[in-house]
Amino acid sequence: MEQEQNKGLGITLLAFALGAAIGGGLALLTAPRSGVETREKLKDMVDESRGKLSEMTEEAEARVKKAVQDSKDLLGENADLIKAAIKAGKDAIAAEKAKQDKVKVSPQ
Repeated sequence: MEQEQNKGLGITLLAFALGAAIGGGLALLTAPRSGVETREKLKDMVDESRGKLSEMTEEAEARVKKAVQDSKDLLGENADLIKAAIKAGKDAIAAEKAKQDKVKVSPQ
């Protein structure tokens, strides 16, 4: 589920970057400004987009770190349960092997 959220976030970031690029291009084509004004406006748009992208990247990084920490916490909380399940599985295998060995050895 986390992978789906991270994938969605990646798609959102890509869509944002593409939208900013397309919007910038359209603004250049339709703006009735001088070259200097257009360059300043474009620089402002790039700076704003860069800031938003930086914020989104930091937010995504925080979410990933939280997901990793939550996974570690969950694993830590269930470590004893997991160890007990593994031991029970090994014991069951050993018991079944002992049964099979006993069946092979006993005369019929």
